[in-house]
Amino acid sequence: MTKKKLYLIICLLILVFQTTISASDKEKFVSTQKNASYFPLAVDGRPVSILTDDSDYKGVLRAVNDLKEDFRIVTGNTPQQGAAKFALIIGTVGKSATIDKLIQTGKIEAKDLTGKNEKYILKTVMNPIDGVDAALVIAGSDKRGTIYGVYELSSQIGVSPWYYWADVPVVNQKNLYVKPGTYTEGEPAVQYRGIFLNDEAPALSGWSKATFGGFNHQFYEKVFELILRLKGNFLWPAMWGSAFYDDDPLNGPLADEYGIVMGTSHHEPMALAQQDWKRRGEGAWDYKKNGEVLRKFWTSGIERAKDWESLITIGMRGDGDEPMSEESNIDLLQKIVKDQRTIISKVTGKKAETVPQVWALYKEVQDYYDKGMRVPDDITLLLCDDNWGNVRKLPDLNAPKRKGGYGMYYHFDYVGGPRNYKWINVSQVQRIWEQMNLTYQYGVDKIWVVNVGDLKPMEYPISFFLDMAWNPNRFNADNLVQHTEEWCAQQFGEKYAKESARLINLYTKYNRRVTPELLNEKTYSLANYNEFETVVNDYRNLVIDAMRLYNVIPNNYKDAFDQLVLFPINACSNLYEMYFAVAKNRYYAEKQDIQANYWANKAKECFERDSILTVHYNQSIAGGKWAHMMDQIRIGYTYWQQPEKSVMPRVEYIMTTMEMKEKVFSETDGYVSIEAEHFTRQKNGNNISWKVIPDLGKTLSAITTFPVTAIPQEGDNVYLEYDVNLTSTGNARLIVLLSPTLNFNSNKGLRYAVSIDGGEEQIVNFNQTFTERERENWVANSIIESITNFRIDKSGLHTIRFRVLDPGIVLQKIMLDLGGLKPSYLGAPESKTLK
Repeated sequence: MTKKKLYLIICLLILVFQTTISASDKEKFVSTQKNASYFPLAVDGRPVSILTDDSDYKGVLRAVNDLKEDFRIVTGNTPQQGAAKFALIIGTVGKSATIDKLIQTGKIEAKDLTGKNEKYILKTVMNPIDGVDAALVIAGSDKRGTIYGVYELSSQIGVSPWYYWADVPVVNQKNLYVKPGTYTEGEPAVQYRGIFLNDEAPALSGWSKATFGGFNHQFYEKVFELILRLKGNFLWPAMWGSAFYDDDPLNGPLADEYGIVMGTSHHEPMALAQQDWKRRGEGAWDYKKNGEVLRKFWTSGIERAKDWESLITIGMRGDGDEPMSEESNIDLLQKIVKDQRTIISKVTGKKAETVPQVWALYKEVQDYYDKGMRVPDDITLLLCDDNWGNVRKLPDLNAPKRKGGYGMYYHFDYVGGPRNYKWINVSQVQRIWEQMNLTYQYGVDKIWVVNVGDLKPMEYPISFFLDMAWNPNRFNADNLVQHTEEWCAQQFGEKYAKESARLINLYTKYNRRVTPELLNEKTYSLANYNEFETVVNDYRNLVIDAMRLYNVIPNNYKDAFDQLVLFPINACSNLYEMYFAVAKNRYYAEKQDIQANYWANKAKECFERDSILTVHYNQSIAGGKWAHMMDQIRIGYTYWQQPEKSVMPRVEYIMTTMEMKEKVFSETDGYVSIEAEHFTRQKNGNNISWKVIPDLGKTLSAITTFPVTAIPQEGDNVYLEYDVNLTSTGNARLIVLLSPTLNFNSNKGLRYAVSIDGGEEQIVNFNQTFTERERENWVANSIIESITNFRIDKSGLHTIRFRVLDPGIVLQKIMLDLGGLKPSYLGAPESKTLK
């Protein structure tokens, strides 16, 4: 067959198979297998030529240069620039003459891109321009749309977004082909999707200084590229001792060139960092006493950032992210906002309502809002979690829509009570999904920004958060682990994906039971249910599995696997072993038993091993690339703030001189314990149904009602029933263990009703009001324990009914204590069922 005939066949098949396929589920459109209908992207190591327009955005051309480098790494050769028989055409509507011509001639549908936000299409086009017989076209509706299309192609040819930040290797491929079709991920559901580099000392700050000399434009180039490869667009920059615009004059224009929308954190108004004020501010950070100076200061911030794409934080907190003084009032804060908007309008020459602004309802600022403070409708209200991943407030479903909409500030990292969690990933994607799904379903779709601490080691939750921000409806309770597996396949290859995903899923579950900083020798029960030894063995078994996989995974993946899977498991397991040893030491020391000495030595070994593991991460992984990245202290806490150095826990030495179809759970030793998903019966409402969320919670799983916006109405009877066989009578405590969901529904609280054997219901509102100490206890223990009292008059079969009166209640476990239940952190193990 002649080359001409083969070319004609390819052209014909491309036209025949031209279809529109959504890539929102990350459908693979690049193949390494040759097919007559596929577009030849690279053949025998030679990638197609790339054609761009010099008048396109600098950020687009920069991304194209990244793509050329990606092709070089994958194929061994760099694409040529310019027209050729087969070409890759990349451009933005209105900035690329070639793309505009393709729209004019109908080879690209105008409706697919015109007026769209951050959308790209990727398709094959025959005879797009003179001198090109067939082209793969990446066309974007705007700058970021084109950039996302470019980086999606990079990802599909085998370059992970984490190639730099996690040392994920690239598989060399000589032949690459694109399947026929039109591919797009559509428009993002959330407008601003980003991360906050925070609490970044000593780890990220130490690494950036050692690697780049500080938080300068060289550092931020890596951050910007990562955000765009993950299809984010927004950043709150590092701010502990840093000032983004002031530290390096190239930071601001570089962000704008890349296409990153810059903001400043929730307590840093008017495009200025806290450090800007510390360096140049005069007088007190007090608007009543120093208003003129502050207005001048804020004006300088807007003047500096006015030509760059920004999301301006407005409002005011106390200096250093502290509450305002008690004398501050709503009238003053409203005046501050009004004066800030006057500055914005004056400096930019635009109406204030046309400049994107955000007001963060963080901590006490939410109280001001609850007491009646309001800002203009065009300002986005940034709602917040409680710093522990539990949403504090959501919009009223019946409230009028706001022009500025709502955002959510979420946390994977926090400095504050009940204790810092800064060191390692403790964010279970099941809880992230459950709370952010709740957030999205209640209309929060303007901003999603998450505090990621040092960025590493939060790699996977960052990917999940930004993927979910693009298309929240893509996710449900049943496909979360699938996402983890797909992510692991991208980092380690298909062969090792399932096991890697299982390891990540379990270690984050274990870490969310109690954070490493809160873990100590008293957390788990040494005496009851064999609890402490069980959790230690669980983590130790996970280390064994991770080490086994590390030993078989190809050498070029070992650095990435160590960072993303092995190190966090190994280091956290070591902490569990250390605190278990301390607990055993105290137990035997109290008895003056010589075995105390063995456990004291084991505790010391673990303490030393923690340092060795830190050195391994900082100095050995990737040839010492990540110096200081594991410097964060995690051992020796005595209150919420970290100690200055790791402190070995005190030790003492002794001197020598089956289930049935209808489940019925049996009482043993004076209690019954049941995992929430093991109900005997369930009843759904007309439009409400129960759904198990696998792996959510401290033990097996959790169960809640969907949709999360549906409130049970009069006549709805939405409940779960649990049958129990009791041998005891008398007073009983019904203990309900619930996820620490807060009173997001305008502080009304969440209610449930419980009854036994159809008797009188007890209605419980478990979170309408609470003290800060109570909330800290909830988040510290990752649970809300709700108790009601009943009287059991006879032994035998009984039925416990749990009925929801509000959505958003997440049930993990039910226990009936008839006098024998012993204290434990996880609650009693599940009781046996009748044989």
